[in-house]
Amino acid sequence: MGDSLSADKAAVSAANSAFYRAFAEGDFGAMNALWAEQEEVVCIHPGWPPVTGREDVMASWRGILANPPEPAVCSTDEQVYLMGDAAMVVCFETIGEIFLTATNMFLREQGAWRLVHHHAGITEHRPKGAPAGPSGTLH
Repeated sequence: MGDSLSADKAAVSAANSAFYRAFAEGDFGAMNALWAEQEEVVCIHPGWPPVTGREDVMASWRGILANPPEPAVCSTDEQVYLMGDAAMVVCFETIGEIFLTATNMFLREQGAWRLVHHHAGITEHRPKGAPAGPSGTLH
């Protein structure tokens, strides 16, 4: 893999990590800075219908981040896929014993990787290295 591709994958991975850090810390300002401002955005929270448009997506995050889940959401087993100025990260989210699969889509906007789509949903599969035991339920 060329240096440019390696650098892009590292930058996308860093943006994805920043997303989960903002989520875990309940940091709306950081979350707001991660989402694209010039492109259409969509977010599908577990059990929700699609939330479209930046204003509504950010309103949904404002509500969620006001009471972030305990224990905090973390990302594991991330896989980064590059497609020119677009990138996709597929990963697991863990909240204690609850596991979700997630897809985060990024576009390069003014030199930075910005989120344009997040979708998370319950899975019965466990991330690599997750302790054995029953999967939780998310309500």
